[in-house]
Amino acid sequence: MSGSTSIAPRASYPLQLLTVTGHALAQLVRAPTHSRRAAAARKLARHSLWLSAAGAALIIVLMFAFDRTEIQLMPARGTPALWPIRILTDFGKDVNVLSVLGIALVIVALVAAGMHGTRRALLLGLGTRLQYLFLSVAVSVFVAEILKYLIGRGRPFVGGKADPFNFIPFEGTGAYTSLPSGHAVTAFALAFAVAALWPRLRAVMFTYAIVILLTRLVLLAHHPSDVTAGALVGMVGAMAVRYWFAARRLAFAIQADGTIVPLPGRFKRVARRPSAP
Repeated sequence: MSGSTSIAPRASYPLQLLTVTGHALAQLVRAPTHSRRAAAARKLARHSLWLSAAGAALIIVLMFAFDRTEIQLMPARGTPALWPIRILTDFGKDVNVLSVLGIALVIVALVAAGMHGTRRALLLGLGTRLQYLFLSVAVSVFVAEILKYLIGRGRPFVGGKADPFNFIPFEGTGAYTSLPSGHAVTAFALAFAVAALWPRLRAVMFTYAIVILLTRLVLLAHHPSDVTAGALVGMVGAMAVRYWFAARRLAFAIQADGTIVPLPGRFKRVARRPSAP
């Protein structure tokens, strides 16, 4: 969504809603225009490569040295006292997170279609940022689902014993979709995306992501290497979506060295203008 949407004030509400929605979708697929996008793409590739290499090394170490020990230390699956953890872990479920973001996008579109001028521009600016959050999670989850199917790693104690090397590729059943952890993907994609837009929330969001990660371990839903892989996929996915937005001058700017930074919201830009005497 963008504040540049222009609709005649007297146009009917359905027409305004259609125009707002169409513009919001069109801006995501238009050709990139930022002159510094090549530098940003090189920086993204470099950071993604280093992060992936370090993450892959850590995943392998965890598989061989820690996964079996960790799951044997956890309480038995289904332990009644774990009910608060079962509630908490749902805050990292992809369906729940995407539903909230999707509903927020719909509300923004419905309200913005009935507004004009600065108020519409402010709301559509928020809508663009919600689009970034939604796509960061959705793209990351989509990639994770493909990886789960291809890898086919058994969840802890599937097969009756603590075997971190229980793999049946292309199995496709819930018992063999342990790597990467979908909750960790969702939580870390959301944490990175929110922190990219509003850096002051970085500590809060990554604390949230780590808590979700820990709930998956306590509930014996995943091995430590699974949640590590999920965190990696989520962050790299959100980084890629951030580049997509920045290259189209949506919510982000690209500095001379290729660093992507959040654009100030329209409200901040208006507030910083000197008031009339």
